[in-house]
Amino acid sequence: MVRRQTLSKLTPYLFLIVPLVLYLIWVIGPMFYTFYLSLTDWDGLSDPHFISFRNYQRLFEDPVFYTSLENNLKWIVSFITVPVVVGLALAMALNRSIPGEKFFKASFYSPLVLSLVVSGLIWSWMYHPANGLINSVLRRIGLDALAKGWLSNENLVMWAIIVVAIWRQAGYVMVLYLAGLQGVDPGLLDASKVDGCNGWQTFRHVIFPLLAPITVIVVVISIIDSLRAFDLVSVMTRGGPYNSSSVLANFMYIEAFNNYKMGYGAAISVILFLISAVFIFIYL
Repeated sequence: MVRRQTLSKLTPYLFLIVPLVLYLIWVIGPMFYTFYLSLTDWDGLSDPHFISFRNYQRLFEDPVFYTSLENNLKWIVSFITVPVVVGLALAMALNRSIPGEKFFKASFYSPLVLSLVVSGLIWSWMYHPANGLINSVLRRIGLDALAKGWLSNENLVMWAIIVVAIWRQAGYVMVLYLAGLQGVDPGLLDASKVDGCNGWQTFRHVIFPLLAPITVIVVVISIIDSLRAFDLVSVMTRGGPYNSSSVLANFMYIEAFNNYKMGYGAAISVILFLISAVFIFIYL
């Protein structure tokens, strides 16, 4: 009887052994190995040589690093403002019975179904300076002066990519807020009407405070997604022109796998991990 009770207590841990071992091998192990590689001059082919913190010293003197970090910050600020506002507005508008409600929900969510690579390719065609949809429409309506080389202009390229990311993210935020709105007690809304609140006052003092947990999740996830930004940049510009659209993940990839500076790339990834960890801990 005692043996059976002991075995029943150990059973969950026995089931956990295999996934934990795989997790240690494929996630935790490589993570610590990356920390070690960041202290070497490994090129991916020869044996790594320990050089202490020289990669980090070089990194903090590299102007491309600061450009990439600045672009990630632009991405973060854009992601925690525009998609949140647009997604919340869409959720409020579609959280009622209106003609075509399901169609509109599916339409706004559909960009998220496409992979980032496909989204990047589609928008690259739309941004084409000669035959792209955007410039063609601008020329057709007589706004030729506004037609630009969107992905070749150093001042516009980062914002052009961020627009694509916002286009995808707004539908995701909408779905999260729609889920949150389902939990709002209708009795509170009725009480606000009895108290004489108009639509804006009801939203400001009743609905939005009740959506605070959803807003925290949306903001933190948006920040983490901003720091992980890679696919769109890689597909649309590869960080160009002249590194003006580089982000930390893309910078790390190019240094490690294109320039064969694995140690330097590992140092970039460690910095990216430390920045992300701050927001991940807040989320957890």
